[in-house]
Amino acid sequence: MNLDNLGLFKLMSRKMGWLTERQNVIAANIANADTPDYKGRDLKPFTFRDALSDSRRLQPAATNASHLQGTRGTGGLNQEQRQRNPYETAPDGNNVVLEEQMLKQGQTGMDYQTITNLYKKQVNLIRSSIRSGG
Repeated sequence: MNLDNLGLFKLMSRKMGWLTERQNVIAANIANADTPDYKGRDLKPFTFRDALSDSRRLQPAATNASHLQGTRGTGGLNQEQRQRNPYETAPDGNNVVLEEQMLKQGQTGMDYQTITNLYKKQVNLIRSSIRSGG
């Protein structure tokens, strides 16, 4: 059974992918905490509303050679990164605050664990309903 086609599992997978990408960005921020002129980055916040609207978009199909090609922004939800405006910047131009990055790392880990537990619960619920024949 492929669970990737079910809406809830698709959303949970996308959230887990976003959390993984955010962990990579936070790790890069921590690794460059002493790099002069390095600007800390973060991903655009993940919202299920955006994820739902993004997954429902239809791609236009050109049925005639004279049709214009549609335009769509590059990248997806995980690719949109933004610079933040920190309240604290070092004299060398670096704006990474290690304490803030560690808090983000912890929160990201907890969110990932929560989604993983929810995923497991849903799989167990499906297994249970299959075993009971209902």
